[in-house]
Amino acid sequence: MTTVASKTGDDGDLAEFGYEQQLHRSLGKFASFAAGFSFVSILTTIFQLFGLGFGFAGPAFFWTWPVVFIGQFMVALCFAELAARYPISGAIYQWSRRMAGEVIGWFAGWFMILAQIVTASAAAIALQVVLPNVWSGFQIIGDDPALTSSSGAANAVLLGSALLVVTTTINCVGVNWMSRINNIGVTCEIVGVIAVVGMFFTHAERGPQVVFDTGAAGTQPGYIWAWIVSGLMAAYVMVGFGSAGELAEETRNPRRVAPRTIRLALSVSALGGGLMIVGALMAAPSLTDGRLATEGLPYVLNSILSSPWGTLLLIDVAIAVTVCTLAIQTAASRLMFSMARDGRLPASSVLSKVNTRTGTPIAPSVLIGVLCIAVLAVNVGNSAIFTTLSSVCIILIYLAYLLVTVPLLVRRLTGWPHGGPQFDAEGKPLFTLGFWGVPVNIAAVVYGSLMVVNLAWPRAEIFNPTGEYPVLQWAGPLSVAAVVLVGVLCYPRGKAVPNPVTIGA
Repeated sequence: MTTVASKTGDDGDLAEFGYEQQLHRSLGKFASFAAGFSFVSILTTIFQLFGLGFGFAGPAFFWTWPVVFIGQFMVALCFAELAARYPISGAIYQWSRRMAGEVIGWFAGWFMILAQIVTASAAAIALQVVLPNVWSGFQIIGDDPALTSSSGAANAVLLGSALLVVTTTINCVGVNWMSRINNIGVTCEIVGVIAVVGMFFTHAERGPQVVFDTGAAGTQPGYIWAWIVSGLMAAYVMVGFGSAGELAEETRNPRRVAPRTIRLALSVSALGGGLMIVGALMAAPSLTDGRLATEGLPYVLNSILSSPWGTLLLIDVAIAVTVCTLAIQTAASRLMFSMARDGRLPASSVLSKVNTRTGTPIAPSVLIGVLCIAVLAVNVGNSAIFTTLSSVCIILIYLAYLLVTVPLLVRRLTGWPHGGPQFDAEGKPLFTLGFWGVPVNIAAVVYGSLMVVNLAWPRAEIFNPTGEYPVLQWAGPLSVAAVVLVGVLCYPRGKAVPNPVTIGA
């Protein structure tokens, strides 16, 4: 059997899965790419996390970047194949339930929603890394802007909450406004990345061989362990590339566009991020004074750029933080809408409504914004707020990814994809891994499993750097256990799914 998507429009294609076209389908290729790129947001995350990687393993932490990229690209290839065949909002949830059934699919969606809420909160915190460096007046609480200080953490919560109010408002206005703002922001971010990389390379203090320098890290119990810990930096950054799938019902010809933009968003982010890391290591005034580990990229920029150019680049980073938070919140709202449409969440009748004028699920957007601010509010005064939030949300994302890649591998071994060649709305073949499907899928599962263990490992240096709260050291495994327990209690038992699926079809 050969399947061809409806050429009269993507609405008919969506109807094949039993859904009506409610969201406004207006996003093109660049908007789809921008959704994935802004979720990864290398300017946001590398500005936040450079010090984390460098502090543990010295300049040679760079090599964790290509290792994580290769592992995540295996996952992205699997996602691209699924996005071509199931172009539906709530991608992770929809893909998982079609590979493994309603229970596994629900937990994939549950993990992902919670992860995206915490991720949006953690992204919003990044304003604290940037704005006080632009103008001291942004340090409203206290006088120490460092995230590891109590005043810095409290001010981060204030700035992050204000940003979330803005992004929630944009999401409620409509996908067209969200897309315009996101496109402008991503364009600024790409220009900013190019400018930052150019500045770093033209102000180099040392050659690229610096990436082989292990620094003073890892003398006990050995460098490899320090290097593994530093790999958390890359693991935190390179997630969210699948968000193009979350916007599939708002994208024109998503069977063709989404798979390509999933791969492209990750690849461009990896290239730009890798060049930023190398450039920063080459341009840093000193690798041994401790400032690179504590201040990160702002230290390098401030040392080589005089105002106003350094300030302008920091403003560009603030724009990247804004669109990153916006993209994550948008993806989360579409996932919540998708699950509510299937009656899988409390108050599904409210959460599944779409405003006919804006084409936006307003209730999920507002709820996500409120929950993000609540996550920040309960962390006021916690100097480990960023590493704790980042670690927990990324663990949940990797677990959600595994609930897609593991069932997909099982289905591949039984002959998936079934039904012969498939084509998109333009009559072109859908993206497929073909012979490489099984080995790529195995690599994705092995990588994901190892990374979950690495992310959740109870390290005091990550979760409880001040030693004040010993229980925080176990934040990773305890949070996962709590999420699973609450998920078991919240799972909608005894409720018929209005649009059941055939596993592996």
